[in-house]
Amino acid sequence: MDNFEHNRESWNELTALHAESSFYDVEGFKNGKTSLNHIEIKELGDVKGKKLLHLQCHFGLDTLSLARQGAEVVGVDISDLSIQKANDLSHELDIPAKFVRSNIYDIEKVLDETFDIVYVSYGAINWLDDLDKWAKIISRYLKPDGMFYMVEFHPFRYMLNEESEIHYSYFKSKPFETVVENSYTEKSEIKNKDLKHIEWHHSLSEVINSLIGSGLKIEFLNEFSYQIYNCFPNLVEDEEGKWVSEKYGNKIPLMYSIKAKKD
Repeated sequence: MDNFEHNRESWNELTALHAESSFYDVEGFKNGKTSLNHIEIKELGDVKGKKLLHLQCHFGLDTLSLARQGAEVVGVDISDLSIQKANDLSHELDIPAKFVRSNIYDIEKVLDETFDIVYVSYGAINWLDDLDKWAKIISRYLKPDGMFYMVEFHPFRYMLNEESEIHYSYFKSKPFETVVENSYTEKSEIKNKDLKHIEWHHSLSEVINSLIGSGLKIEFLNEFSYQIYNCFPNLVEDEEGKWVSEKYGNKIPLMYSIKAKKD
């Protein structure tokens, strides 16, 4: 089994847990709550009438939230159960959307369109080993003058161990393998003890240079000293909805966002 198949299997099991968790609050979403956060809402701007491709969409809450804002959306994810759940929500709530199950690197086999916006968010690129290939796919799916937007956990965060000490390399190295024992959603326990995650850590320079190399023009890079999710160890809520390092406070970067345009 290759690395991506390990991840597909683990995310199939995680999806069932996540869909029932208070972290994702599916019931709130069904009652009209958006899953989007203030950062991406502000920085994306008006998406009404735009064709939007959401890469690594999990079970589609962000994708469907963007559809509620008037975007024509397509969501892609490697997990079979994520795509099934996304389609179920789309049909149940009568929110028009298209969802495609695919490894990002194989997407051209199943999707032949172009988009005004390609969107990536929170905990996505650490599942990819080749960002140059990723960026070329983004460019391929953007229309001329199309926008790429991403908001992600800062690579500095992945240097820290459970004691908030610098332990891991900031720079890309070999795949990082962990046994999946529980989820970040209420620490839900995983029943299948054979599951594992394969991840890759990417520096900011790697992300930015991959986008530039694919022909995209960077419009901004923003860094944030907080996270909007309490999904890592050793965080405390500094302000409502803003979680900072318990040890370092607001002295370290925890998230970043990038906007780029295709000429």
